Amino acid sequence: MTDRPVIAIHQLDHYFGSGQLRKQVLFDINLEIAPGEIVIMTGPSGSGKTTLLTLMGGLRSAQSGSLKILGKELCQASQNDLVKVRRNNGYIFQAHNLHGSLTALENVQMGLEVHGTFSKPDRHRRAAQMLTQVGLEERIHYYPGDLSGGQKQRVAIARALVSRPKIVLADEPTAALDKKSGRDVVNLMHDLAKKQGCTILLVTHDNRILDIADRIIYMEDGRLATQPEAAAIAQ
Repeated sequence: MTDRPVIAIHQLDHYFGSGQLRKQVLFDINLEIAPGEIVIMTGPSGSGKTTLLTLMGGLRSAQSGSLKILGKELCQASQNDLVKVRRNNGYIFQAHNLHGSLTALENVQMGLEVHGTFSKPDRHRRAAQMLTQVGLEERIHYYPGDLSGGQKQRVAIARALVSRPKIVLADEPTAALDKKSGRDVVNLMHDLAKKQGCTILLVTHDNRILDIADRIIYMEDGRLATQPEAAAIAQ
């Protein structure tokens, strides 16, 4: 059963608002992503990429169709079920979302606290190891205000990957970074994910990082396009 898709979406529709203000934002989405696959989703702003990402992440409940994550159906799922699904995921956002009052080490430890299964010494050890893996062993006690943009994003990656998630969902993780920092960050995600065997879905407008993907999918006007070719992306 190892070849069962980690993410399996069939005939998924999604709406915002209700009554006369109800607006459909996703239309008949069909997508399967295999274990260990790195998929980039690209397309114009407002096309529904982030909405789809949040549904996959269990950050909001899917309404219509089928959305299975690790075999669990999320369509019409309860809040309790969504919380359980979120524990399998690591999230990396455009804004690194670090807590300014916590050190890099403490921020990464938060990625373990939600599981409630790690002792305090274990959380400390795992977080320190992860920060070493992302090249920040000299800065584990620094606060976000004393780190560069690239370093903050490395802390965010460490936090996302420290619990060895089965799925990493990344929304424009390189948007605020210069070319070198952006490349370093995605290379890091790629190498750590391949080492841990986790699946990555990465939403981006950054054409400079498309080459790390096993597959590129293209979204436009709430629909997955049939021809997600590089030529279409470059336009």
